[in-house]
Amino acid sequence: MRLGRGFQAFVWGSLAALLLAALHYGSAANPDRDGGASLDRPDSKAAFAHSDAAPAEPDAKALLAGLGKNVALPAPDTVLSDPVVRGPLPDPDGKMNALDPWDACLIVEDCINQYLWSVYERTRKIDTQKVRERIKVTVKRKGKSRTITKTVIKLVDEDFTWKDPKAAEKAGMSLKDYVIGGMDRGFRVKLYELLRALDDAGLAPGMTSGFRCDYRQSIASGKKAATDSSYHGGSRRGGYGHGVAADLVSIKGETRSERWSSGAAVWKWIDEHGEQFGIGRPYLDKDPPHVAPIDGKEYVSKRGLNPKRAGL
Repeated sequence: MRLGRGFQAFVWGSLAALLLAALHYGSAANPDRDGGASLDRPDSKAAFAHSDAAPAEPDAKALLAGLGKNVALPAPDTVLSDPVVRGPLPDPDGKMNALDPWDACLIVEDCINQYLWSVYERTRKIDTQKVRERIKVTVKRKGKSRTITKTVIKLVDEDFTWKDPKAAEKAGMSLKDYVIGGMDRGFRVKLYELLRALDDAGLAPGMTSGFRCDYRQSIASGKKAATDSSYHGGSRRGGYGHGVAADLVSIKGETRSERWSSGAAVWKWIDEHGEQFGIGRPYLDKDPPHVAPIDGKEYVSKRGLNPKRAGL
């Protein structure tokens, strides 16, 4: 009897010990269970940072290198203005189409050339010329009639649309390349900015003439420079690619008087605001449409360096 009771006590004691051991083990494996004592969990980010598999911080220069070695970043304080040429983005196939600064320059230059061409193309090539004509008239002097020859000046319209195409054909190039491409690159930029401002002011500017070679100058009408001396691009002034003059009018108006009035508004605006664009009218009303850089030889020789001092 005593042996049976002792064995029973041993079994119950063993079961109790096993239960306590299980509870202790469960508490250690699950430290937060039932609000029991817990251990700090390892920080996964910190552990990953110390792991051999942790990624390095991205290097900005390395990323730019992936977009093309010639991609340039603007300075921190740089303010971008139109036209903006943005760098390339990687395509899904991982192929890069890097745009280097020279390509960007060509794109901007093409936009400027296209705008100048559109202004030229939309302008009717009609000019008003003074034509001297000798006529015979009868006059009375001392009671006697006599016939004399008198010179009168008539204003006539001349359509010179054919002249630039003829010169371009003779030079073996397209009309656009001839008229626009023949002008100095720096002058084109100034002219672009001036014409844009005139457009914004609602004055509808037009351009009747850009580059002129010696041949084109030889068939020009009215008051003009010697064949090789035109600042439009005469051979004595550097020729093709060195033209630093253009003729600006307004495209408004159907009659001669309307065209003259709208053109006069364009010329007056240039006299008042052209200095900020670096362009002025060297001859004023002696040749109203003609414009040139105010720091160029032609303008300086006629008006001086200071437009205000020159009477503009």
